[in-house]
Amino acid sequence: FFSHFQNLVTDNVTVVEGEMAIISCRVKNNDDSVIQLLNPNRQTIYFRDMRPLKDSRFQLVNFSDNELRVSLSNVSLSDEGRYVCQLYTDPPQEAYAEITVLIPPGNPIIEARDEVLSEGNETEMTCTAMSSKPAAIIRWMKGDKELPGTLVELTYDKMYTVTSRLTFTVSKEDDGVPVICIVDHPAVKDFQAQKYLEVQYKPEVKIVVEFPQGLTREGENLELSCKFRGKPEPQRVNWLKVDDDVPSHAVITGADLYIENLNKSYNGTYRCVASNSIGEAYDDYTLYVYDSRAGEGAPRTVDHAVIGGVVAVVVFAMLCLLIVLGRYFARHKGTYFTHEAKGADDAADADTAIINAEGGHTNSDEKKEYYI
Repeated sequence: FFSHFQNLVTDNVTVVEGEMAIISCRVKNNDDSVIQLLNPNRQTIYFRDMRPLKDSRFQLVNFSDNELRVSLSNVSLSDEGRYVCQLYTDPPQEAYAEITVLIPPGNPIIEARDEVLSEGNETEMTCTAMSSKPAAIIRWMKGDKELPGTLVELTYDKMYTVTSRLTFTVSKEDDGVPVICIVDHPAVKDFQAQKYLEVQYKPEVKIVVEFPQGLTREGENLELSCKFRGKPEPQRVNWLKVDDDVPSHAVITGADLYIENLNKSYNGTYRCVASNSIGEAYDDYTLYVYDSRAGEGAPRTVDHAVIGGVVAVVVFAMLCLLIVLGRYFARHKGTYFTHEAKGADDAADADTAIINAEGGHTNSDEKKEYYI
């Protein structure tokens, strides 16, 4: 806040209750005029550097021709109001510093209508921030999710008490999750209270096949394990066969079912049922018993495929080799006949060609005899 006057200025002050406020009266281009500070009742706190007021919480911080600065320690709500900086000129000048006192709320109080909840039920919580100034703002978080609340605000002698109400439905995933009441106020930071939810829920059930890992064949054994969790912990777990009786020689130990020497008469749906005070739940396993040799042919099929592939490659390689050899021999055979008939190229008729060809052999023999 700046005064309308040209020469005298001051600032508004906001301070938390119990802390210190600084009031500064500043003069621009002072001509030796006297500065004084008055309280909201217009009583003089300081006249120049002298303190007529007996309240020792006011102390002089700085005095010069251009400034009168005063501190007020241990501020209370009663100190709130408009303070006056006054400059003795003709006419006198005044500037006003408004002191606003912030009062933080007390510790937030969070209350729950239900200490223990069941999944699917609706519950209500309230959070109260008492005796603050200004009024606090309350926000709600469930885990990392913000939820809207309903606000109720009460005022008493400049002080505010704020209550927020939160209504929501819980699920089993909410068990152990904190509900947090966050109080936002300019006088405090990170002000909050929290309460952890305790939610009871019916069991969750899952059947696990411990043995065998593959197909269930005649003559083999079957071992099923019933896994479950709930709150409270299920106290009763039952095995049954849907639309039939469990085989007489089946062994049930706690949550495990064991059947020896399987045969096809055991086919059907086996059910594990778990229950607690909230409710019950189940999971089903459908048993189908295969022939004792079921699935054994699969590896052979793979072997035959591999062998067939190798044979095909070998046959293809042999065909290629035969083609290459055939072309080779055909070419050399043609050359042989050409040499053999060399003497018949210039013959006038067929008979002469034959004679010339035979003569070619004779010449060849003669050449051989000549070289020997």
